[in-house]
Amino acid sequence: MDDTVPPVLLSDRPAWHYLLRDFLEMYRLIPAGGSAKIRGHQRLVRERISAVMRNNPALRDNLPERKPVAAHLQRALDQGRGTPMARVIRSIDGLSPELCWQYGYEKVPRGLDQKYAYAELVGPTGPVPSDQIILGLVLFAPGCIYPQHAHDGITESYICLSGAMSQNDQGVYVPGSMIFNPPGQMHRITVADLEPSLLAYAWIGPPEKLVSQKMVFSRKPRKPVG
Repeated sequence: MDDTVPPVLLSDRPAWHYLLRDFLEMYRLIPAGGSAKIRGHQRLVRERISAVMRNNPALRDNLPERKPVAAHLQRALDQGRGTPMARVIRSIDGLSPELCWQYGYEKVPRGLDQKYAYAELVGPTGPVPSDQIILGLVLFAPGCIYPQHAHDGITESYICLSGAMSQNDQGVYVPGSMIFNPPGQMHRITVADLEPSLLAYAWIGPPEKLVSQKMVFSRKPRKPVG
């Protein structure tokens, strides 16, 4: 008798299928603001998500993992229900017990380990495997300052799902806003003082970059002595 357990496919878990579909719709409906580069990025994200859904991969059985900032997740989800992001918020809420929250850095700056974590949804290590795109969530506690950093060879976009945040002190982003970062662009994120912020993100790049991406914070130059 063959006791091999058959793999659980994406189509076997409607909750994951719905979440991917909601991500696809976000990248279809959020305006590109007249930017050809952002429009092209959105189209590529949709194409990669559609390909993942067509391929119907076997899901990884990742063990859920919490980080201290996850204590703010329910508040972030509740705050997002009355916004244009309500649909994807509902899908995330249904899967929240399964999320694996991570830091992504070998050494996390002091205090940031209490105020930040991300959960990969689709990608080389996510529950939904892909080497063509990474989709995930980033959760920030109130008042978080996420240090300046960049991504080598990766085109990145954030969509604000709840709360309010700023990048490089250049405007305030609220639910339904998109931030676009070309490869290598330095960026620093600050979060409103009283509420957490939940962001969705998409990374597009060559498979070898997505698989081996290492995130490193930039260091401020030392002041000369004397």
